[in-house]
Amino acid sequence: MFEAVFFQAPGDWLSAISLGIFGLLIGSFLNVVIHRYPRMIDRETENAVAEHRNEPLPHQDAYNLVVPRSACPHCGHQITALENIPVISYLFLRGKCSECKAPISVRYPLVELVTGLATGGLIWMLGSGIAGLAAVVFLFFLITLTMIDADVQLLPDDLTLSLMWIGLLLNSRSVFTDPVSAIIGAAAGYLVLLLVNSVYKLWKKQDGFGQGDFKLLAALGAWMGWKMLPLIILLSSATGSVIGITLILMSRMGFSTRLSFGPYLACAGLIALLWGEKIVSAYLGVLH
Repeated sequence: MFEAVFFQAPGDWLSAISLGIFGLLIGSFLNVVIHRYPRMIDRETENAVAEHRNEPLPHQDAYNLVVPRSACPHCGHQITALENIPVISYLFLRGKCSECKAPISVRYPLVELVTGLATGGLIWMLGSGIAGLAAVVFLFFLITLTMIDADVQLLPDDLTLSLMWIGLLLNSRSVFTDPVSAIIGAAAGYLVLLLVNSVYKLWKKQDGFGQGDFKLLAALGAWMGWKMLPLIILLSSATGSVIGITLILMSRMGFSTRLSFGPYLACAGLIALLWGEKIVSAYLGVLH
């Protein structure tokens, strides 16, 4: 069974479906990470400040990705195993808490569904060898970073830097690009946004990007090499401009409203990983 699922060539239905189901389960865990990780950072920061001031620690209870158990934010009902089956439990409960009937955000099953479908799709396209499995890990990181950044405008260092190091380690064996291109890609990815932000700051007297954006682009460069950076920047900028302006107009927010750039970088990075070489080749073919 193990060999029937793993290390299969692209287009294998069994491995795509099996790992797609695994993706559903991981999507449930990603929901926990997305919700709790920013709060874990805030709690650690508040405890560090209190300790520096010789004050009592405001957070002394255990709070991490494992404890406490997930519970309804309205009534405190602890979620049982049967109520935590990806997507199915949400449909069975009709999107409501089993105790107080308060609505459950549809975002939870959507994250699970997107993670499962995208995982199966990646395995179908790339196979279940090292490249396909690595792409799935890449996907998990991007979904988590996208949702956290959309929620609280934060791209945690633990996630962006881990993603960068994984990319560099993979490409030490030339999984997606050669080692030199990966190293240059990581350095250039960071420096190019740093330079753009520095110019913007001189002009507008404020940052245009967060440092998390620098590190995320560095991670994308580590995975795909420096040659993909122009495409990633172009795709993310174009997508961000269209969606950002649309959101501003629809919500009547001012054009000075700060929007998260991480989701657009993540989307562009995934596109570049899957179709980047074809897009670049098609573009160069038009020029010639």
